[in-house]
Amino acid sequence: MKTKVHEASAQRWFAVALSLAASTVGGAAGAEAANEPSPKNDTSSEIAPERIQKKNLAAIKSRSGRFQRAGRLITNAAPAQNTNLLAPKSDGAALLRKNGTQKKTAPFSKFAHLQEKGMWLNIPGPADTIDQDYGGVRSALGEVGIGYVGGTVNTFVVNQLPDAARSTIRDQLYVGQNPTFNTLNFMIVTYDLSRLGIPDGQIILGAQQQYWTWKPGGPDRVGINTIAYYQTAFDGKLELKFGYLRNINEFVGTVVGGNAAVNVFGASSNILYQAGMSNNAAPTPALNLKYNFDDRFYNKASIQRSLSPDGQSAQIAENPTGLNWSTTNAGVLFLDETGYKNKAAPGLPETWLRAGAGFNNSSFTDLQRPTQPRASGNSIYYIAADRQLWQSDAQGSAARGIYAGLSVMYAPPGLNRVSQYYELRLYAKGLFDSRPHDQIAIVATNTAWSNFAVDAALAKGHLAHRDSTAISGTYTAHLAPGIYSSLGLTYINNPTSITYTPRTGHALNLLVSTSMFF
Repeated sequence: MKTKVHEASAQRWFAVALSLAASTVGGAAGAEAANEPSPKNDTSSEIAPERIQKKNLAAIKSRSGRFQRAGRLITNAAPAQNTNLLAPKSDGAALLRKNGTQKKTAPFSKFAHLQEKGMWLNIPGPADTIDQDYGGVRSALGEVGIGYVGGTVNTFVVNQLPDAARSTIRDQLYVGQNPTFNTLNFMIVTYDLSRLGIPDGQIILGAQQQYWTWKPGGPDRVGINTIAYYQTAFDGKLELKFGYLRNINEFVGTVVGGNAAVNVFGASSNILYQAGMSNNAAPTPALNLKYNFDDRFYNKASIQRSLSPDGQSAQIAENPTGLNWSTTNAGVLFLDETGYKNKAAPGLPETWLRAGAGFNNSSFTDLQRPTQPRASGNSIYYIAADRQLWQSDAQGSAARGIYAGLSVMYAPPGLNRVSQYYELRLYAKGLFDSRPHDQIAIVATNTAWSNFAVDAALAKGHLAHRDSTAISGTYTAHLAPGIYSSLGLTYINNPTSITYTPRTGHALNLLVSTSMFF
């Protein structure tokens, strides 16, 4: 009799153990699903969680029969009060919010794999476009593996100081000295190669048109934006991307907040362009490799055809379509970046730390000895950090909150007119509950010019300054799906490049910009 009692007791404890194991496995899978990134975030970081989730689901299904039998045994043998210990506790209001969000975004989650992969820059996804899936066009294209995104960004800048020294557009020295307008229009189409068995494979084709009233700010062009191939290997550990790339979207992180819809005046792009880094207006052939040590630490390297060593304007003037393999005196730019990046999650603030260097063997003008033959061996070094300081809605939308960041960049003054760049930024995403998709940014920058270039200007009798300092405030409002508007004000001490006149020493630029995506 005692033996039977002991056997029944043992069966009950064994059943409890099995049930607890089932609860643990199910809880882990649920946690991973809850922390899975939004489709609007970096698509490359979604690859590993998707695979892990699939493996967990397979494991759960293989054990489902045993767990169900254990559950029936618990129901019959265990006391009623113990069943409450096994039931997970949940916040009913939080669950309703979560379910509502899932229902709202679910129709568009099927397009996530069709967004361009491999970039740090977040271009608004289908849910945040004007056309969304009107008439089922996006769904029909998605069924055959085709995705798309288009956009138009229109910006107007004008100096508000009364003594702004207006001039003819031909003699204009900086953006905003005269009322300055520019428009940028682009279209990117992707094709999903994973349907052919290539891991996360994708082909990306893009075109771009831009127009500036002040040509040195652009200049005008119509040409390719990108022609690229992307895939992963070793279960997502290695990412490969090659073709005509714009590495400004692949390295460093120059856009405050990482959102392509946000137009923040005073970006750090100039020092990167002069180092030869390709960009949206000037894509060049490149091969990029990224190795993910885990879901946070990474190293990314690139072998890229450099921009013209004479600058962005010279590059576009010689190669407006972007299809030429090279330009005059351009060599190869080698880039490498090491970083740590985690996305915001409930109770886990977003963090992105990165440091990188570039080496360029193009033939540059030697600013120290300008009459001598061109010199090679240029370089650039940078560190940057962004950290979420406070989460305003950790459970509902963890990315909302206040952030701070800094960037420091250096290039040798002998070959680069911009030698040093410093940036401090404080910004907020969705600070107000009534405006959950708006962004506020305050950015302070300092640009130091090459001492050789400054000394040469002074020797010729010009007025010259050694640096330029600016502070800006920008508010970007999300007006409707796919429509953003930015309003900013920037004070600049020494807005011109090195040389100036007594009436161009200061500027107070008003910026008005609209961004629309479809």
